[in-house]
Amino acid sequence: MKIAVEGCCHGELDKIYETIGFLENKEGVKVDLLLCCGDFQAVRNEGDMKCMAVPSKYRTMQTFYKYYSGEKKAPVLTIFIGGNHEASNHMQELPYGGWVAPNIYYLGYAGVIRYNGIRIGGLSGIFKSHDYRKGHHEFPPYNPDTLRSVYHIRNIEVFKLKQIQMPIDIFMSHDWPRGIYHYGSTGELLRKKKFLRQEVESNTLGSPAAAELLDHLQPSYWFSAHLHVKFAAVMQHPPKGNHAPRTTKFLSLDKCLPYREFLQIVEVPDRPGSSQCLEYDPEWLAIMKATNSLQRTTPHPWNPPQNNGLHERWDFSASEAAMMEVVELLSGELAIPDNFSRTVPAYDPTKPQPYASPSYNTNPQTTELCATLGLTDIYAQVGDELGRAQDSARGEDEDDEHSTGSMDEASEYPTDTSGLSNSYNPDEITIEDEWEEEKEEGKAEAKGGTDSKGVVRGDKSSDCPVGEIHTPSRMVLPEPKSEASPSHLSFPMNLPPASHSTPAPASSQPSAVREGLCDGGEAPVVRIPKRTSDETGDTGSTDKTPRIKRRNQVIYTTVEDEESEN
Repeated sequence: MKIAVEGCCHGELDKIYETIGFLENKEGVKVDLLLCCGDFQAVRNEGDMKCMAVPSKYRTMQTFYKYYSGEKKAPVLTIFIGGNHEASNHMQELPYGGWVAPNIYYLGYAGVIRYNGIRIGGLSGIFKSHDYRKGHHEFPPYNPDTLRSVYHIRNIEVFKLKQIQMPIDIFMSHDWPRGIYHYGSTGELLRKKKFLRQEVESNTLGSPAAAELLDHLQPSYWFSAHLHVKFAAVMQHPPKGNHAPRTTKFLSLDKCLPYREFLQIVEVPDRPGSSQCLEYDPEWLAIMKATNSLQRTTPHPWNPPQNNGLHERWDFSASEAAMMEVVELLSGELAIPDNFSRTVPAYDPTKPQPYASPSYNTNPQTTELCATLGLTDIYAQVGDELGRAQDSARGEDEDDEHSTGSMDEASEYPTDTSGLSNSYNPDEITIEDEWEEEKEEGKAEAKGGTDSKGVVRGDKSSDCPVGEIHTPSRMVLPEPKSEASPSHLSFPMNLPPASHSTPAPASSQPSAVREGLCDGGEAPVVRIPKRTSDETGDTGSTDKTPRIKRRNQVIYTTVEDEESEN
């Protein structure tokens, strides 16, 4: 089975599907599945845009609305997780996953599904320590804090994923598992993203929650995005019990932009006799049902139950009987129903509504799944709680202006929300930062021009004919490194000296060799022409190395309040 893996989508569905179609025609292959690793931006209309944490100048509709409205249909089954630039009110409608458009499926806050017998899991959002132990309390209209905390990973999702005992084939996270950079070409990573050096050397880059899951799940493949750079690694895990040691192939890809390595095709062995449709995973459904009572919708810190004598139950792994129970509740039908429905009007380019307010709606898919399995729709629950609180505060004289089901007053959300998304946000890499970085990289990479497909041409370092993409049939990764690698020790790492973030001029070697990823084959990477800019940063600076704004130095700080831990 051929799976296309994409990094940060940023709403560019038309370009991604066009690139896949171009590859299929050029290589004579058929892509069976597309996996997107976050920042999908499933924006349905102008109200959704106000629920997305991006600078105002990047708040554009992009192309998802065409697939939501039915104007277009995804040509390949697409599965995605959330990142830190999402239409959060839309994502919150589907806490347990669901269709956001025909043939486009969201995994929810966390989820595991099956396709052709392949188990695919994912964790949405990014890690931030001070929100990690809270419940999913956010609700539109978001304030400057909840606009961002809404996409922060919560410990309940990680706890549920750590109950999984059966092997996972593919797992997706938006940010990287902490420490994964020790198992690939760290030097090459720092040459591409020199501002990551401090976090790499201090081993603070990446999500500690994702690192826990990597250690527990040990999937065959782990795909990520977020840092807007292609990076491959192979991690060999120590054996568990009498089981043979497992190996995880890690790959992170860039965002969908010209001249960026944002798409790669991976070939995964088929499972003969498996269902050809997207299916629920019985183990995951049993875990969700068992842990339903643990879910919280308040901002108060909470710790999952542990085997410390204080909890009656701490093991929520799924027994065979529990898995059989959920199968029976589904009447033996594991195929995920094709029950997509639109819950808000789609964007109409002929009738723009720039002052539209964010909407709150329960989603029939979530309602149906909750009724079938006995789960709680936590988005509806927090909406009901806030609605009751607002009604009490407003008094009996205030009329409800949202008869269509919205719990929010339009006046509570400012028409101009640029101030919300432009405020200082130390927990993420913003789109703004990455575009400033592109200005510095653009001159070195954009000398080749493009063809009608937006494909790199004039790259003298490649053996491909001019105007073509070289896409060998398999993913190529470095040799595996043991988890006991000395690079995990606390003494300073032997890293190459700091270098300019602009890539070095192309050499005569093939690109896979230059990246240090060649082990007898070549990486099937799509490179598309990069945008350029004549801006070079601070014109008043005399420093030869342009400065790159970096706002996420504390993104993965894990210092917890000692009192709250107790």
